[in-house]
Amino acid sequence: MYLVYFDESGDDGIINSSSHIFVLTGCYFHYLKWKEIFESIKEFRYYLKKEFNIPMKIEIKAKHFILNKNPYKDFNFSNEIRILIFKKIANFIGNLHDIKFINVLINKKVIENENYPILENSLKYNIQRIENDLESYPVNRFLIITDQGRVGKMQKITRKIQRYNPIPSKYSDGFYRKEIKLMIEDPLPKNSKESYFIQLCDYVSYVIGLYGIKKYLNGNWAKRLRPILNYDDLIEILNLIKPVLNLMANPKDEYGLVCYPK
Repeated sequence: MYLVYFDESGDDGIINSSSHIFVLTGCYFHYLKWKEIFESIKEFRYYLKKEFNIPMKIEIKAKHFILNKNPYKDFNFSNEIRILIFKKIANFIGNLHDIKFINVLINKKVIENENYPILENSLKYNIQRIENDLESYPVNRFLIITDQGRVGKMQKITRKIQRYNPIPSKYSDGFYRKEIKLMIEDPLPKNSKESYFIQLCDYVSYVIGLYGIKKYLNGNWAKRLRPILNYDDLIEILNLIKPVLNLMANPKDEYGLVCYPK
């Protein structure tokens, strides 16, 4: 059995939305690897505590950290130190073994229907690619664990796509049906403050979102971010995490990012 953790960057609204994109990131690995990966994360967090005095229990949220928001401003890190730590996190993630990340970006700028189901589609396309990866071994199953705030919506969506799951065809403008078969149980809730794995998804989702803004929206980052992080830094970070990205999720994108609507 595989464990799948989810977190997102941006919001899933269209009207009065605070972002032009929504990124949903899933990380997954075999349950027998859970302890090994968890201990690796604990060891890295101990390193951050020893070298930078970042408490092991504090939740690392990528956006708030890089923008020096609470509670991270109390550490009085310079921009250079925050970028250094940010890259160390990327290097750590990229060197984890037996874990994969899939990222789905919804580009709101090209959405014409205000009822477009952003969360539903991003979750559906993400889960479908996880299932595609695992279905070569029919005994494989997976269980979803996600932040508490979206678990109710995700439960409704996952129940739905186990009954009816239309997928856009690669070869035409139509759809074909491929119901989800390997998932067990409803998505289970976990507070992100208590889950290093959800925090990993948060980091990857945020970084991928910055990449998506540049590549798929041809847009600019928030003014507050521009003096801190440049595009060369971002590419370095992406290349550090690239070894754990499921590049086959979208072979046409260098980092496997799946972007919809097309």
